[in-house]
Amino acid sequence: MSTVFQSPDLAQVRQLVREAGLPTEDLADTDLSHFLGFGSREKPSGVVGLELFGEDALLRSLVVDPSERGTGGGRLLVAAAEEHARSLGVRSVYLLTTTAERFFERLGFRRVDRDSAPAAIRATREFANLCPASAAFMIKRLDPPVQ
Repeated sequence: MSTVFQSPDLAQVRQLVREAGLPTEDLADTDLSHFLGFGSREKPSGVVGLELFGEDALLRSLVVDPSERGTGGGRLLVAAAEEHARSLGVRSVYLLTTTAERFFERLGFRRVDRDSAPAAIRATREFANLCPASAAFMIKRLDPPVQ
């Protein structure tokens, strides 16, 4: 299985995200220390990011190169992001999606009303401006890390 690594290169993240048709406008000012890549560091095959807000996080920009789709890379990235979030005390991971609701349902996320979003999540550019109101808003509760 491919290696997961932290803090992929911004230019590579932007390229993968742009090629997938996802918004990149807010990536320049995003803390990539909470982004993960998989594959080689020189040319990642996929990326995912987290924006952290205390016990809440927004999962964003999940992209897997078309040549790697169906190989488990998306599941690997989401699991690694959840583990990273859990290690930082996150208890709830939220996301917005227009195309992958079923994929995320299989990973334990469930759709919830957008009005239930915590204020910090509602204030993100992705929630407030970049994703359409028709996007599915989803949540997954994380168990605390095993001591």
